[in-house]
Order: sequence, then C-alpha cells, then structure tokens
Amino acid sequence: MESEWYGWHFPELIKIVSDNYKYCKLVTYIKEKKALDNEQLHELAAYVDDDQEIAQSIIDAAKMSMGQDISDADMENILTFATKVNSLADFRKQIFDYLTDKMSVVAPNLAKLIGEVVAARLISHAGSLTNLSKYPASTIQILGAEKALFRALKTKGNTPKYGLIYHSSFIGRAGAKNKGRISRFLANKCSIASRIDAFSDNPTTVFGEALRNQVEERLDFYSNGTAPTKNEVAMVRLPYTSMVRLLKCIRKPPWTRSWVTSTSLLTTMKNQKMRTPSPARRIRRKRAKRIKRIRKRRRTRRAKGRLHQKPSPRRDRERMMGRSWWRRRSPGRTRRRRIRLR
Repeated sequence: MESEWYGWHFPELIKIVSDNYKYCKLVTYIKEKKALDNEQLHELAAYVDDDQEIAQSIIDAAKMSMGQDISDADMENILTFATKVNSLADFRKQIFDYLTDKMSVVAPNLAKLIGEVVAARLISHAGSLTNLSKYPASTIQILGAEKALFRALKTKGNTPKYGLIYHSSFIGRAGAKNKGRISRFLANKCSIASRIDAFSDNPTTVFGEALRNQVEERLDFYSNGTAPTKNEVAMVRLPYTSMVRLLKCIRKPPWTRSWVTSTSLLTTMKNQKMRTPSPARRIRRKRAKRIKRIRKRRRTRRAKGRLHQKPSPRRDRERMMGRSWWRRRSPGRTRRRRIRLR
C-alpha cells in the first residue's frame, strides 16, 4: 500500500528497491524527490546496504521521474504510515530474536529440527513442552488441523495429512505425492526431539541435527532413490559422551511408575533390535484370539443353560476359518438333515 500511495509521486523507486522494509526507510529519508542530489549519495547508500550503484540509480531516477507533485497533507500522512511500518518491522525482528534465544534453551533439538517458529507454534498449541512430549507422532502430525479432522470424520472423507508442521520447509520441498509420507516421518522425529528436550537437563542440539539429517536423507530417498541411513546406524554416529550425558540426566516422567537406569537403557539401545511380527504370526495370533473368544462365549451360554453341546476345538477352528462344521460329516447325515429341513 505504501508503494501505491507514494508511487504517484515517485513511481520509479519501487522498480529499483523491491523490499518493503527498505522502501519505507527510503520514503522517510527522501520525502520530496526534488530535494535529492549527488551530495546525499553516501547517506542514501546506507539505506540500501551501502550499495553505491543503487543509490546513484535512485538519484538519477528522481531527476527524470514521471511522478506528479504531492501536497503537504498527503506527504505527512505517508511519512506517518511509513514510520509505523518501520517500527512494526523492527518490533517483529526483535520478537524473532527473542524467540530464537528462548527456543535454544527450552527446546533446542525441536527448534533445530523444524525451526524456531514452527516449534514454538507446536508448543503453544499443545499447551506446554511436557504435553507435546506426551503426544504420539500421529497426533503431532495433524496438530492444528482438528477442525478439518472432525469434519472428515463426520462426512467420512479423507483425513488431513498435516497440521502446523506444514509450515516446515521439508513439506514444501517434497513432491505432491510424498507430502503425506514426509509429514508422517517428520512428525515421528518431532515426537522424539520433544521428548529429549522435555526430560533432559542439559540443552544440546546434537540430537536435533541428527534427526534433521535423517529427514534430509528421506527427502533424497523420495526424489532420487538414495537409501537412507537406518536408525541404529544414525545413533551410532552420535557422540558417545552426548548419549551418556543425556541418559544420565533424564528425569523420571511424571506419568510412569517405573523407569530403567541409564546403563541398562544404553545397553538396550546398543544391543537390542525391535522385532516386528511377520504376517503369518499376526494371522496365528488373530485366529487364537478368535478361538478364545468363541470358547468363552460357549462357556457362558452353557453355564446359563442355553447351550447343551460340548465344545469341540476342531469345530471351533473350522468355524473360525469360515467353514461350516456340519458339512464335514458323512454325506448320509447331510442328506437326511436336508430332507428333514424340507
């Protein structure tokens, strides 16, 4: 708006200086374009990062400007507006510097991973860093998109893929097909970083840098197909002293009743590997649970006198697998039963 207002008087200035903050600074200094001359070259260059060529081009454009004259009342209002814009820009810079210093103490790893602004928004939305550390990665992924989530659940549509973490640079750098995948991976790393920051006494950015490198490698994997580093390899690359210092200063979480010692946790992190069940094992577990549920239901009915048939493990197995147990009898009994049903 400032450029449109002052552009009636000096329209060539916006073509030379496109930054709004520098433009407002120049407006408060130039005021009337007729007053510019070569003697003000050094003072004018101070507003454009000491660039003598840009300052000289502004002076030359002011001498050949096609803009119209402006009244004193309009110039006074323009200068007042430009001064307020400059003060707001300075205040914004001051707040950003304060936020950067504060996040380096409160949540250094989370700030190193996704940036100070996005990390502060996540903590503000969760209520505190402790509350954020309690959230699972799936909640952090859609934190800030609750309205879209409940609308999708109500209308049975597609749920949102990301919330506040969309403002991170990683989501913008990913392709359209991989935005949901990288947001899920980034939320997982944010959950780890928030827990490290919440329960460690000595602030450090070592783990935030390692997690950020993992996200960068995952982006390369989505774009180029380069295999990313595994978690156990990334943990080995961390300095051993930083790992021991973190494990020794971890406080007991308030919602847990038991907590392992630092030595046993370090041994577990080095030696133990998480074992994921195979599809066949999942199917066997599911069938065993279903058989157990059927037998419990039969015992309950028999106790109430509703069922007088003895339980049969074979019959339960066949029923669980979707077959009808009476079809496996002899053909004669099946035929007599069908005749009797007719």
